[in-house]
Amino acid sequence: MDYSIGAALEAACGEMKIEVATNAGQIEEAQRLRYKVYCEERGFEPGANGLEQDTFDARSRHVLVRARASGEVLGTVRVVLGEATTGASSFPMNYVCEHYVLAPLPAIATGEISRFALTRDRPGVSAAASALMRIFLMRGIVTVSGMHDLTHWCAIMERSLLRLLRATAIHFQHVGPAVEYHGTRQPAVGAISNVLGRMRNERPEMWSFITDNGTLWVESQAQSEPARRFG
Repeated sequence: MDYSIGAALEAACGEMKIEVATNAGQIEEAQRLRYKVYCEERGFEPGANGLEQDTFDARSRHVLVRARASGEVLGTVRVVLGEATTGASSFPMNYVCEHYVLAPLPAIATGEISRFALTRDRPGVSAAASALMRIFLMRGIVTVSGMHDLTHWCAIMERSLLRLLRATAIHFQHVGPAVEYHGTRQPAVGAISNVLGRMRNERPEMWSFITDNGTLWVESQAQSEPARRFG
């Protein structure tokens, strides 16, 4: 691993840890942070009782980044898992995008990256570690993807976030036109093997951390041919 980024990530691991929620308390912590970011800071969602939640939470895996010193949750994201019976309707973005955007993806092996939230208040974490929180959340997403044998990701994100992800060699493919959803958002998809493969070529040190040297996600042989074109 390149010394500079490797040293930065190693130092950040001393300040922050990644959790995939396994209990209701952790999920509530994620929803409470989402309320702070999406309801109080941005005014995107109404929320209630200090929580931002919806019906998709029940079949999502929630990732948290927690400060070791303070115990505070500083960032969260969820991966909404698909269902074979509902197909593309499994995902929140299906309700704001044209049907064709997600139609080629294998619903049962696709996860929507959703509710990506970082708080502005980050007590007990250095500026250097704070700058790497998106990378920590991506490692959590890869962890969930490996746990559930996912082969594809989809997301609807601000173009500024897509640019930030590209700067760390995380490339999604834009699909369809931008849509209005709390501002202009871009639908994007990616075959996980393509996204991680390109990262390994461009930024091997980043790939090493996000995949734990390739142990967190193993390419599935179950990808359907029509879906392979997305990367």
